[in-house]
Amino acid sequence: MTTKVLYFASLREALGSSGEEISLPAGVATTGALRDLIAARGEPWSQLARAKNLRCAVNQAMVGFDAAVQAGDEVAFFPPVTGG
Repeated sequence: MTTKVLYFASLREALGSSGEEISLPAGVATTGALRDLIAARGEPWSQLARAKNLRCAVNQAMVGFDAAVQAGDEVAFFPPVTGG
């Protein structure tokens, strides 16, 4: 089973994608580990690890990077945004 990963705002623009489906390998059980797995792909994906104040949500609930993630979840990454 897979996990749906969504990218928003400047991340979506930098990555050229609004999201993807990822099969979670053994050992990837938190949002932080998932972020690190994706960032390990290199540029432009490594922006996930470098982004200051990056936020994430699991199944539309804001969580920290120590939150559990499992197959079937929807994980969203949000960079800081401003509006007016």
